[in-house]
Amino acid sequence: MRDVELRVLDAIDDSEAVNLLAETVGVPSVTGTDAESELQHHFAGLLTEAGMDVDVWKLDLDDLRERDGFPGTEAPRTEGYGVVGVVGGDGVPALALQGHVDVVPVGDLARWEGNDPFAARISGDVLHGRGACDMKAGLVANLAVVRAVQRAGIRLTRPLAVHCVVSEEDGGLGAFGTLARGHTAEAAVITEPTSGQVITANAGALTFRLEIAGRAAHGAARLEGVNAIEVFWPVFEAIRRLEAGRNRDVPAVFGGNPLPYPIEIGTVHAGDWASTVPDLLVAEGRLGVRLDEDPAAARAAFEEAVRSAAHPWLRANPPAVTWPGGQFASGRLPAGHPLLSEVRRAVADTGGATLTEAAAPYGSDLRLYAGSGIPTLHYGPGDVRFAHAPREQVAVPEFLEVIRALAVLAVRRCAP
Repeated sequence: MRDVELRVLDAIDDSEAVNLLAETVGVPSVTGTDAESELQHHFAGLLTEAGMDVDVWKLDLDDLRERDGFPGTEAPRTEGYGVVGVVGGDGVPALALQGHVDVVPVGDLARWEGNDPFAARISGDVLHGRGACDMKAGLVANLAVVRAVQRAGIRLTRPLAVHCVVSEEDGGLGAFGTLARGHTAEAAVITEPTSGQVITANAGALTFRLEIAGRAAHGAARLEGVNAIEVFWPVFEAIRRLEAGRNRDVPAVFGGNPLPYPIEIGTVHAGDWASTVPDLLVAEGRLGVRLDEDPAAARAAFEEAVRSAAHPWLRANPPAVTWPGGQFASGRLPAGHPLLSEVRRAVADTGGATLTEAAAPYGSDLRLYAGSGIPTLHYGPGDVRFAHAPREQVAVPEFLEVIRALAVLAVRRCAP
């Protein structure tokens, strides 16, 4: 490696990075809450202290909702902020490092050891807590890179950017607003957890809502009614058949995943009285979008499958399908783009194992960046299997390895 690359590695402060990660996990920045905004402002201050020119702005929610491609939201929201820091050179940043500050709700507190999901408990070489994996380790890694560049006194001849965004968990409003603001880059790395892989493609996910009508009657005279739960069952079976068909001939980049485009029902609500035949069932779920598939085509296929459900009642009372909430299209890094080999080389040159290229069965901000013409991939600390779970955690050695690789990548792209 060049002297400038060795200098940036020597400037990384491991203890400082771990302490900042614990501090960041301690902020309960659940999507749409005041703490989400608090953490955005905190990181704006940290980026400023790291010598970056920082743009902080309040998202115009009404304007963004009216724009083409609005990604949808699920969490109630009264405000949101964008934060972008840029340092070095002139023109379009040669590299953007992106991370989201928001985390999902914690669920049942009794399932968390110590009953405090935001305590950032360290056991051995593993840090536990909500957001540790998804994706505050990646968020802090981005800042640690900038701090190391500053401490090493490296002059960046091409700009380096750090994007901190909100609302990734429920659709990508923050990334959408950042791109609408005009922030761009020649290439971007989103430091989502990849666990020794590099993710170059995401399937999409569209939130749907089904309303199945029945006919109310006294439970003692149920033959006079039509049970919406019973009517829902053939709809569910039709959805499962659609899922099976959409998961044939899976692209090799999914690495043998038998279900990269899942369709799942997440919530079901029916009835309002124990002795009444329920006359309405409402179900919500997510529809997997195939790579390069137009989301409109995915919606049409789902709606047709629902209409095909075999039940006499449904022919006269077709289910209503709507599409609220997050709307994640698919996205991918262009084939042959050098960013993949650059990341792999940076990892190998800092002592990491060879990264396996893979695709993820979930949506992310990648598709928004890629859709804006920014070649983008995921590489970051953590195993996504721990995300959104009461056992959420990140291995500290992996976190530090990612900082080292990203620091070298940043120097190579921005101080060639």
